[in-house]
Amino acid sequence: MKKPWSVTTTLRNPERLRDFLIVLRNIEGEGWNLETQKKYQILLIKYRKYGYGSRQFYNGLSPKQINLINDLNKEISFREAEGIFDTKGYEDPAMRGRQSINPLKKLGLVSIKEGKVCITDLGHLLLKDDYDLGEMFFRSFIKWQIPNLDNDDYRFAEGYDIKPFIGTLHLINTVNKKTIANEEEPKGISKQEFSLFVPTLVSYKNIEKYANEIIKLRTELKGKNKQEHKRIFEKYKKQFVRNFLGCKNTREIEKLSNNLKDYGDNAIRYFRLTRYLYIRGGGFYIDLEQRRQVEIKNLLVFDSGKSLSFATKDEYLDYIANITKPKLPWETKVKLDKILGELIKDIRIYEKKLFVPKKEIANYKKLNEGDLKKLIKDFREYRRYLQEQGNHAISQNTKEILNYIKILKNIYKEQDKPIALEKYAALAFHALNDALKIQPNYPVGDDNEPTFTAPAGKPDIECYYASFNAICEVTMLTGRDQWYNEGQPIMRHLRDFEERNKDKHAYCLFVAPALHRDTLNTFWVSVKYEYEGKQQKIIPLSIQSFIELLKTLVEIKQKGRFFPHSELSRLYDEILFNSIGAIDVNKWVEKIPSTISTWQKSLFA
Repeated sequence: MKKPWSVTTTLRNPERLRDFLIVLRNIEGEGWNLETQKKYQILLIKYRKYGYGSRQFYNGLSPKQINLINDLNKEISFREAEGIFDTKGYEDPAMRGRQSINPLKKLGLVSIKEGKVCITDLGHLLLKDDYDLGEMFFRSFIKWQIPNLDNDDYRFAEGYDIKPFIGTLHLINTVNKKTIANEEEPKGISKQEFSLFVPTLVSYKNIEKYANEIIKLRTELKGKNKQEHKRIFEKYKKQFVRNFLGCKNTREIEKLSNNLKDYGDNAIRYFRLTRYLYIRGGGFYIDLEQRRQVEIKNLLVFDSGKSLSFATKDEYLDYIANITKPKLPWETKVKLDKILGELIKDIRIYEKKLFVPKKEIANYKKLNEGDLKKLIKDFREYRRYLQEQGNHAISQNTKEILNYIKILKNIYKEQDKPIALEKYAALAFHALNDALKIQPNYPVGDDNEPTFTAPAGKPDIECYYASFNAICEVTMLTGRDQWYNEGQPIMRHLRDFEERNKDKHAYCLFVAPALHRDTLNTFWVSVKYEYEGKQQKIIPLSIQSFIELLKTLVEIKQKGRFFPHSELSRLYDEILFNSIGAIDVNKWVEKIPSTISTWQKSLFA
């Protein structure tokens, strides 16, 4: 029976790949045998990268073991982690470690060479402090294929023959071409279409067939109301899945039908990180990134999506892990010149729209390929700077601020809540005042839309003003894991930020739906006493309190007045001043809403 492909169901969060890889460094160079496989899973438990916060994992554990896992003040020893692992009573203990390493192997981050664990060059790229998640995934996905010699789940003889990422680009491109031929505006493929057709695209030979099926389905749905649309699609989906599986087993058909959305959503999440796909149509459609049309056009000519043949498993693993292979089809002087030319055109449009002076661009025609690639990277960073300037300009509109307020109020309705919170917090800071620069650190596509949350080791948002600087850290976490993930890291981020910007004092605004007591107690020590020898200026706010700042801004704008950054600094200082007289953190935090209210009234006095 056929089955669809999936990027990974073990690690739905791309950031966790890095966590798993960091833990794997503990056994790098060791033989990958049953004992080491078990050891790796135990280490993941020890470092709370596996099992922590999972009710399913806690089943069968003693209250003492659960309390140990949940007590983030305590380090779990290897012996204690081993006891937890053994308590689970797994029938095949080593299999757990094999499952945990599989996503790392699949993406070429890790290989087993001569029976030993080896972190590849691609893996080391992800471990760098300034790692580029998008570049890492692109380098991996252009080579990831099924079948491959490192996985027995898919066989060529059973009809599997595709590079899933390349096949996805081809499918979207083919659908767009057919849409244009029908004299309609191309829009990529919908998320609903993506989840049905992309994970089940197991052979490059079916790209044309699947594109025709999408067009056929769209024709059938055209003009139908919502209820009819749902009925027709579900009927089609059931028949499609039956044909794909090649069976009439109702349970199997229903199971795959239910799982396809998860497979599709996961593929979108990972593939979008490459920056070659972008979301359009109000978030309902996935299309090819037009700002990379030179690269995509050449990639599709260069690669049909057919899997490659390798003589040995090691040969395949060496290939997928080698960041220098293959040489990309646009890495020639002529094509890099064209990419740069298109990028400059894009930059000029932003400069004109924003009324900023044209950036001086020296003659690049004589540059070699290496220098051209560096210049392209620099110009893409400059374009992002201009895009953020555009965000700043747009955010000055009162209607936009009201929209930010509405989204933040209903943040739990957003499809990807952590990303949405970072995005709209950044836009709110653009709106709030006369900042010199607002720099969100989340990775973005070429459209400047976030593809994921800010990486570990960096503040979520950096804010630069004439008289002070600040960072903003946001989280959707509200339980004790808020303290674990945000407590010490935030204080470290602020101290590092202070060290990099010694010319001005710095604040940290921490925003969450609710503030956990352990997080607050951690911040209280650094605010009231010290962190690494010096006090820190950390202001914890609920999302509702943050919204109050935006409401104040709207009222000020509606009165035709200007809101200077000095007023924001005054509020921060008043909140911090209250910590001096407070007997404990709860008394301090309880007073923050009234402090904001008093500050609001003073602005209109």
